[in-house]
Amino acid sequence: MAKLFSISILLLLFTTIIPSLAKDGEHYSFLQSQKPVTPRVPQKLSHLRLFWHDIVSGPDPTAVRVAQAASANKSATGFGTLVIIDDPLTVGPELTSKLVGRAQGIYALASKEEAGLLVSMNFAFIEGKYNGSTVTILGRNAVFSEVREIPVVGGSGLFRMAQGYALARTYSFNRKTGDTVVEYNVFVMHY
Repeated sequence: MAKLFSISILLLLFTTIIPSLAKDGEHYSFLQSQKPVTPRVPQKLSHLRLFWHDIVSGPDPTAVRVAQAASANKSATGFGTLVIIDDPLTVGPELTSKLVGRAQGIYALASKEEAGLLVSMNFAFIEGKYNGSTVTILGRNAVFSEVREIPVVGGSGLFRMAQGYALARTYSFNRKTGDTVVEYNVFVMHY
């Protein structure tokens, strides 16, 4: 009986007395709803066409394996491997074409059945009006599909609050070195 009385007192305390200590209209919560701010400028759609150079060979690779499960060597897909990247982004498919940014992030070989990556990367721009801005890409990349669609989930600078998608198409793959060039067509809605 005493236990039931204690629980009743606690319920009374938490439902009536403590909330009454808050200022009028104020609630104790970690979440406060806010009305969205209507932007002063309408959203615009930008189309970025870039070439991503994943260099795993040579003395200065831009993609480095940093972790690997013991079973990854036995897997046909490399399942359990994690790679950190700082890949050049250029305007053309040649590595010598104009550098406009870097793709910085990670990809993990995340499929046991096919060559499927979990990709998390920022396209960090260093050139032109987008200098200092980023586009964040996060999603699945089934590398042997002709075209892969990967979500754009955010950005910074001129791409703040970006959303959209990226279409990735392998331009070239060197079977001997493992180096890859991928054409990215990125469609971004932003303010």
